[in-house]
Amino acid sequence: MNKEDKTPSKEKKKGERTAVLNIYTTFNNTIMNLTDISGKSIAKFSGGQSTKQDRLKANPTIAMFVAQRIAEEAKDNGITGFYVKIRSKTGQNNPGPGAHTAIKSLTRAGFKILSIMDNTKIPRGGPKRKGGRRGRRV
Repeated sequence: MNKEDKTPSKEKKKGERTAVLNIYTTFNNTIMNLTDISGKSIAKFSGGQSTKQDRLKANPTIAMFVAQRIAEEAKDNGITGFYVKIRSKTGQNNPGPGAHTAIKSLTRAGFKILSIMDNTKIPRGGPKRKGGRRGRRV
């Protein structure tokens, strides 16, 4: 009986795996990369793999389809929880339209979201912006 009691506890510990989900959202596309804790890539999907039309790649509906494909891969690998890192284009205030929809669909699929972190890069001076002396004339 002791052997039987020990094996389910090991399976429970082994079954509860966490992973890191990197979401890169712009206003043109949504890219999701699922990695384990050490950084080894498990699955990578983008909006372009779900639709042929360029104008729909950043659509929240397409982001939901991408999240469903990530969820299938995560279930196959026994992953139950995510650390989510959202990144948008450098210097933008808000992530693209697909980020919130993707997280929402993952929680509906039954995954635990352990933390959400915004990794958007912030420009700190850097090279001269284009536009000339008088700036961009609209």
